[in-house]
Amino acid sequence: MTRFIRQKLALALVVLLAACSGGADKPAPGSGTGSKPIVLGFSQIGAESEWRTANTRSIQEAAPAAGITLRFSDAQQKQENQIKALRSFIAQRVDVIAFSPVVETGWETVLREAKAAKIPVILTDRAVQVSDDSLYLSLIGSDFVEEGRKAGRWLLENTKEVQGDINIVELQGTVGSAPANDRKKGFAEIIAADPRYKIIRSQTGDFTRAKGKEVMEAFLKAEGKKINVLFAHNDDMAIGAIQAIEEAGLKPGTDITIISIDGVKGAFEAMIAGKLNVTVECSPLLGPQLMAAVKDVVAGKQIPKRIVTEESVFPKETAAQVLPTRKY
Repeated sequence: MTRFIRQKLALALVVLLAACSGGADKPAPGSGTGSKPIVLGFSQIGAESEWRTANTRSIQEAAPAAGITLRFSDAQQKQENQIKALRSFIAQRVDVIAFSPVVETGWETVLREAKAAKIPVILTDRAVQVSDDSLYLSLIGSDFVEEGRKAGRWLLENTKEVQGDINIVELQGTVGSAPANDRKKGFAEIIAADPRYKIIRSQTGDFTRAKGKEVMEAFLKAEGKKINVLFAHNDDMAIGAIQAIEEAGLKPGTDITIISIDGVKGAFEAMIAGKLNVTVECSPLLGPQLMAAVKDVVAGKQIPKRIVTEESVFPKETAAQVLPTRKY
């Protein structure tokens, strides 16, 4: 064997060993390329309502259907738990982080940590307030301000023949959360067009039935029969409030007009029973949209900064017809 042939064989052996060890073809951690599945870290707010339970189910079902490995964390309505979860996802080097923020503020530091780690972040359902919008790629979900406007427009249209002042009590969502802030803003914007519409009481019910019932009881003790309208930022609080109204000897949906937001099955059942007048839809079925966005991000594609879901308004007259088609 000549010296030239020995050199060639040695070079071929080096190349073969490099290929077997993975060399340059081995995907980097967090790349989501090759045969390695995409890993998505998702932090959910909790399970405070029918809507949130449906939202969680949509995400948990959509991930495996899309071939995505989901690492899921339930924050139990606490921001500190969400921040811990996000930091855990960063340490695990997931491909993408997504979360529904419990409140709008207080995310700047952890989002900068994700950006420094080069892990893209997608918001679902709720927005955040940050000084640098590049800290997250996109927000997927509803237009909460428009939902509040829809509730206000329905009220004005359906009470325009009523004489005199119309006294409204408001059950707000979690203090500092995007849907609570925005639904209040949109509703107030519409009713401001007519000075007859007055919000006489407004307090958080924290998006839960139990708290909605408790706060409505306090409203009734303070204002009694002066209350003409209840605007609830979600269906669960409205359903809790209905119980309080009935226990006070009044007829929900008749003595007090009730407007709520979400469009869960429980709201349709309440409308069929004549106890709720209208619900503004806010779809929780964001799983497929989120998984499509995650795949695009990992593939290096640009996604819109804001992805808005299309939604409707359902008055009680349509409830019996629509209920069989509801998925949540």
